[in-house]
Amino acid sequence: MRKTTLFAAAILAVCALRAQAQPIDIGDRLELFVDRFLIERLQDAELRLHEPTPAGEVLRFDRPWEGRYCGYVSVFQDGDLFRMYYRGLPRAGKDGSDIEVTCYAESRDGVAWEKPNLGIHEVNGSGKNNVVLANLAPFSHNFSPFPDTRPGVPGEERYKALAGTSATGLVAFVSADGLNWRKVQDAPVITQGAFDSQNVAFWSATEGKYLCYFRTWSETQFGGFRTVSRATSEDFLHWSEPVPMRFGDTPPEHLYTNQTLPYFRAPHLYLALAARFMPGRRVAPTEAAFTLGGDAQYTGDCSDTVLLSSRGGADYDRTFMEGFVRPGIGLENWTSRTNYPARGVVPAGESRIAFYIQRRYGQDAHFLERMLLRADGFASVHAPYGGGELLTKPLRFTGKELALNVSTSAAGGVRVELQDEHGAPIPGFALEDCLEIIGDEIEHTVAWKGEADLSELAGKTVRLRVALKDSDLYALRFR
Repeated sequence: MRKTTLFAAAILAVCALRAQAQPIDIGDRLELFVDRFLIERLQDAELRLHEPTPAGEVLRFDRPWEGRYCGYVSVFQDGDLFRMYYRGLPRAGKDGSDIEVTCYAESRDGVAWEKPNLGIHEVNGSGKNNVVLANLAPFSHNFSPFPDTRPGVPGEERYKALAGTSATGLVAFVSADGLNWRKVQDAPVITQGAFDSQNVAFWSATEGKYLCYFRTWSETQFGGFRTVSRATSEDFLHWSEPVPMRFGDTPPEHLYTNQTLPYFRAPHLYLALAARFMPGRRVAPTEAAFTLGGDAQYTGDCSDTVLLSSRGGADYDRTFMEGFVRPGIGLENWTSRTNYPARGVVPAGESRIAFYIQRRYGQDAHFLERMLLRADGFASVHAPYGGGELLTKPLRFTGKELALNVSTSAAGGVRVELQDEHGAPIPGFALEDCLEIIGDEIEHTVAWKGEADLSELAGKTVRLRVALKDSDLYALRFR
């Protein structure tokens, strides 16, 4: 019996090694180190989550139809224009109330935002407002538009959105200009879900279909943990049965919004800046509500932003359980439902990216803050002064050179070795042949003995051994 067990274990070990040895074909894709997808082994190095830099208030929710309870912000770049949509709600009430509207703002740089007087809807007796959806309860509660990048999409449907509550299901909307919206049909297109949050959709070029990530609960309709399910569609009208997202072997947490979308520099990789909600975890005392210009019922919880990723299907990767954006100093940042991230990561120049966080929700001074990161800078392989190494899984690539998004200290450095499928250094591409990388660049071309050309290795199975000292490797790409 023991011999049989040992034999079976040996067979399983051999199968595991063979499966492990199957190379990952990354082509010329940009690959970020937000998960362990490419990582075979780390020695004296770690995956490190990075902290975005606050870049100041960019928009105050100060119009009479906006107010304390504005929420569920969506931001995207549309050519030379940045567009923003959000719920306007001056008084708290039932989800999907008649006083909810969908507001619009636009910007040329993502910093200075204008609220244009659109004249589309009359609000408070006037058409001088920035409202793009009104008098259509409950859809302004969580209206989340996106630009449809599907090839061949008709011009009159260039922008799309899903919106609704558990009472209505999610209803499909389309627009030719992003300002004037119409229902595609009265009947909902997705019906199985709670939808009591921001429900986000997009066209996935990688999967060749529309995806929607929306609010469900882990137990009953409104029981257990707030979580996320996913559905897919070929035409935006007929959707698959919802599939609950899996989070690996991690403890369940309340995720209030998920904000999942393709990262624009690497669209095969979906990033989710999710609002982690801690119900009943009080930091701000009720008596602080008046001082903060808020409501006592919104002081009993706290929340922050966490980073998740997905490479398609029903799996999120939660490599990082730590907070990505912490609430910050001051009781005003520790009230209920504040610190929620907007949907959207956008360019901020050639070397930086930006996203937005709601601050002081439920308070008179409710505003949107801009956050900055280096391009691809969500996380990195980090090694200390004493040095460390990364060994990748076997992979294949296309292109003729290797570019790294890398940062070192003045005393630090990075070298790369290319190994064959058996783990032996490839002649001419050993560690000692690599010119040491010192500096801070978004795309540094690696060279060995002064040469960067890797054409002879394209399509072959290789591994990367990366030696790092006091440095961070954020991403790599063969090109």
